[in-house]
Amino acid sequence: MCNFKLASLSGLALVANLVSAVTYSVPSEVGTGGLEYYPLDAAPLSLSFEFFAFPSYMTNVTATMRCLENWKDLTGVWPHIRSGGTTQDRALFDPDTDAYVVYYVADPADAPASLTFGPNYMELASEYPGEVTIGLNRGKNQIDNTIAAAQSAVDQMGNLYAIELGNEPEYYSGVQPIASGTWNPSVDSAIQNNWDIIVGEALGMTNIIQAGNSLPSSWSSTQLIESGNETVYQYVKEYSRHNYPGGSVSSLMSHANIASNIHSFDEDVASANGIGKPLFLGETNSVSGGGATDVSPLFGAALWTMDYTVRAAASNITRTYFHQGTIGAAPYNMWGRYSGGNPYVGAYAAVAFMAEGSYVAALDSGSDNYAVYATYGSDGKPLRVLLYNSDYYTSGTRPTESFTLTGLDVSSLQAKRLTAPTASSRQDRGEPATYGGQGFDDGTCVIDGDETWELVTVSGGSATVSVGASEAVVVHF
Repeated sequence: MCNFKLASLSGLALVANLVSAVTYSVPSEVGTGGLEYYPLDAAPLSLSFEFFAFPSYMTNVTATMRCLENWKDLTGVWPHIRSGGTTQDRALFDPDTDAYVVYYVADPADAPASLTFGPNYMELASEYPGEVTIGLNRGKNQIDNTIAAAQSAVDQMGNLYAIELGNEPEYYSGVQPIASGTWNPSVDSAIQNNWDIIVGEALGMTNIIQAGNSLPSSWSSTQLIESGNETVYQYVKEYSRHNYPGGSVSSLMSHANIASNIHSFDEDVASANGIGKPLFLGETNSVSGGGATDVSPLFGAALWTMDYTVRAAASNITRTYFHQGTIGAAPYNMWGRYSGGNPYVGAYAAVAFMAEGSYVAALDSGSDNYAVYATYGSDGKPLRVLLYNSDYYTSGTRPTESFTLTGLDVSSLQAKRLTAPTASSRQDRGEPATYGGQGFDDGTCVIDGDETWELVTVSGGSATVSVGASEAVVVHF
């Protein structure tokens, strides 16, 4: 059991360099204050695993189940997981193999160019306590093989949530047999819609397909939805987009950039909702291709993970799946066989902020470096407020932003701080991030350190919270 400490928030502010202040009114009830409120999924932050690596994550990496269970302990439900990615379109189902996956690579850091998998892959996925989405092959244009794999998943997985048919079809041209002729969003949409119907009919199931799965491009959910009809829609459970913002760590963690990036999906959200379907970020992370060593493992990426997840939820993107790539070879991985990463702590803070909430709202405009969000319970009352200062900090005296919250009807509050020495801090270089004074053991993902709460005094219905540059604070009501 972890111990906990209480610290005075005003005392912490004395050692900081106060440079400016922002003020936000916290609505006391859902639906008030002129804000947009959206319902929260029970597990808005979820995980995606590269298809070929999924069995190894579940059988050879000690931290995997503990890292996922840490989030479950906050929310009461296991996070959703998805097995998919580039290698799902290189994988064919072999009903006669006993192996989870069969492939060859010259270097353990490589992803296989081709692979097969068997029924035990589905059996392994069925053992996960939460719901699972399985990504299957469309690129090779072998629909009977894909149907056989889908039927195996349906037969063995009581926790099957959805099936994907192909991953990022915008990259098929010149690579995958299904794109041997003219290949554009219109052609792909017609084929994808047809596969949705054929596979759904073969399984005898509606609401089973996670459709789309494309990066920002002319391959949009809106375009795909407009190409469909009621026959297709009955088989689609939700629409998925992929997203890797990239850039430097300072640009990645910028709140204004995060808000702008998330709002680029507004049209797709509206299109999916317009036919009664949710929109997910079905695969995402900081930088594509496994991440960048000078961006993805840094604390700035942890802050991006937190703000990005919450901004997505506050923009009616129902769920966000962070991708885990080749074990030990993808800088954006939140954990591996022997080491963890600071982005996991940012994810933990996001989950803690939204845990057991019924609604979320963004209080800020998304136009500057300062973020303020509020979650609300089933009774419509505020649960927590998240404050994020995305000013980039690397050295010297750490500047502090003073966030003043008004409209409060309590006498005091408590808070937890997400922090690290600088935005460039890396756990594997001896500068681990902490949330409420706690971090996570490298190899096991077990919570480490004393839990620290900061006391926040409320006077005249308002409270002031100091948040350092490249820090965040979650205030609990």
